[in-house]
Amino acid sequence: MSIDQSSPSLSSHELLADLRSWLEGNWDPDLTVADWWERLGTSGWAAPTLAESAYGRGVARSVGVQIAQEIADFGALGAPNGLGLLLAGPTIADHGTPEQIDTYVRDIVTGKRAWCQLFSEPGAGSDLAGLTTRAMEDGDEWIVNGQKVWTSLGQSADFGMLLARTSVDLPKHKGITYFALDMHQPGVDVRPLRELTGHALFNEVFLSDARVPTSAIIGGRNNGWAVANTTLGHERSGLGAGGGSTGVAIATPGTVAGNLTRRAGDFVKPSQQGRRAKSTSDEHGAGRLGRPNLLIDLARGNGSNADPTVRQDLARLHVLGELGRYNAERVKAVRASGGDVPGMANIAKLSMSTIVRLQRDLGLRIVGAQGMLHAYNPADQRVLDEATGNPFLAAVTMSALYAQAPPIYGGTDQIQRNILGERVLGLPKEPGNEKNLPFSELPTNG
Repeated sequence: MSIDQSSPSLSSHELLADLRSWLEGNWDPDLTVADWWERLGTSGWAAPTLAESAYGRGVARSVGVQIAQEIADFGALGAPNGLGLLLAGPTIADHGTPEQIDTYVRDIVTGKRAWCQLFSEPGAGSDLAGLTTRAMEDGDEWIVNGQKVWTSLGQSADFGMLLARTSVDLPKHKGITYFALDMHQPGVDVRPLRELTGHALFNEVFLSDARVPTSAIIGGRNNGWAVANTTLGHERSGLGAGGGSTGVAIATPGTVAGNLTRRAGDFVKPSQQGRRAKSTSDEHGAGRLGRPNLLIDLARGNGSNADPTVRQDLARLHVLGELGRYNAERVKAVRASGGDVPGMANIAKLSMSTIVRLQRDLGLRIVGAQGMLHAYNPADQRVLDEATGNPFLAAVTMSALYAQAPPIYGGTDQIQRNILGERVLGLPKEPGNEKNLPFSELPTNG
């Protein structure tokens, strides 16, 4: 592994100056997406929050957001998006061997492979440790059987972060192993689940005698619960308020989507070619719903900003976003001095749930009766835009329909509160001895 990078001790201003200089010498819109991501990933700029030994630059999350924004402002294609960069890469960087980092993380930061998360099951959602998908050892391989559900982007994934039970004789939290599962093999059946929004981002996955090598175990046999908690921590931090998602690429990584051989410049909007350009999601409005900008514009446009309760909630939405940003800066400062802020990832996740619910309710109040209209495919959307004369209505209704998901995925709001109560505040846990019993002795749904 060879990364030409600056010292992590550089200030963010100096680091961004180095990035601009690097982009001037390396960005070429005529490169293929694969070739551009190869340059971006191996230079450490695609995943700068990872350690230097894992194709990163070891910077804080807030600085990573600045780096992503700088790449977008320059007019270059951003880093590969998806669960590889958000979850799998950081987890493998934390728990994987050097060989696994060179195998898996390199392909993540360069966009060669896309990932999905094979955690939840029909009978193991909130109680994830109760999962029943089994992995049986067979020489240098493991044979996997079971079912997963709510698998985001499973239809375009090359690998899956798989949790499977490798021992029923240990307590339920201690008999789980974390695997990197090849999704392109017989025995892996991905079926889409259509949502309220009309999209099918989630899937159910059936595993029938799927195989995974022992070398693909991340973090050690029967140690999957610890590794999974690392993944969930990265998920909560990345999805929570203040986590930041600016500047990710609109090109899809991996071998399934077919973007790798296309021209990199084709994924950069003309309006992005100049400095200080907005991201594509901002142009379409959906990305701006996390801030009050779009809703303010809509309220001004139809006069609902005269309603004092609308103005009050717009201010509240702004304040919640700023609190998330300040909390992210607080964590950065504390970690720079060698400390941590216990429970902040859980707080950020809860705050994000509050924000999306407020977006939903406030957006529907602003658009009024039009909020009952929603199109479920692009053709119908064009008709609806023309009929209403409001091309931003879709962003409001999509946000409203999707608002039910964030308080559930990544650990429900109730789970976040339990974690804060038990692990941060020191409140007593639920009584019982289930955590010490072998999994095979637990009662059904225990």
